[in-house]
Amino acid sequence: METTRLDRNIRILNWAAGIALVIALGMVFFYAPVESTMGNVQRIFYFHVGSAWVGALAFFVALVGGGIYLRKPERKWDTIAVAAVEIGLVFLTMATAAGSIWGKPAWNTWWLWSPRLTLITIAWLTYAAYFMLRGAIEDEEKRGRFAAVYVIVAFVTIISTYISIRILRDIHPVVFGGMAESAQGAEQGLQEFEQGVESMKMVITLNVSVVAFTLMFAAWMANRIRLQYLMDNANHLKMRVAARLQGGKA
Repeated sequence: METTRLDRNIRILNWAAGIALVIALGMVFFYAPVESTMGNVQRIFYFHVGSAWVGALAFFVALVGGGIYLRKPERKWDTIAVAAVEIGLVFLTMATAAGSIWGKPAWNTWWLWSPRLTLITIAWLTYAAYFMLRGAIEDEEKRGRFAAVYVIVAFVTIISTYISIRILRDIHPVVFGGMAESAQGAEQGLQEFEQGVESMKMVITLNVSVVAFTLMFAAWMANRIRLQYLMDNANHLKMRVAARLQGGKA
């Protein structure tokens, strides 16, 4: 019954994410205005921001899952944390790649070791090392505890990346919110549109893109949790078969 309900929810999420992505793609390429400086290459902005947002969201979900696991060491919370980090790394990689492609026409280089780009690299390496930690510990309970503490501490890299361009001079533009006076004057690659309808179209398209990526994250999370559920059942069946073959009790 639980599997049936999970499968039904996954189908709903898959369809919702697929429809949202189609709508987002249509708006990005046919509804959003052409930016006056960079032209059509600016459209990657909608993918870059959406994937960066989901990457941060995924790592926050991992943070919550790790925190709850420390209070209630149940398998499902560890599974949520693992799934979130896996998906977060995928989206963080997408955001970094999209930003590099966007940075070439905006900054005339694929990469700069500015504060944000340096910190995003540190964040990526930190979360990649999370799986090295898990692979080095055999005991399931001990692995869950160490991984939970690690994923909580690792979220500092995401916070540092977010606030870096608000307190340090950085070539990366501030998309949301203001920034400190010390950080002003160094950013490039800002979007320039006519005020009014054109600017509103950009904002609407960006919001739709973020929603679509968020739904895709939810769908991937549900599918990954279901995969772990099936893997755990398969391992349990293997143990029962091995016990019967050895003459033990299943």
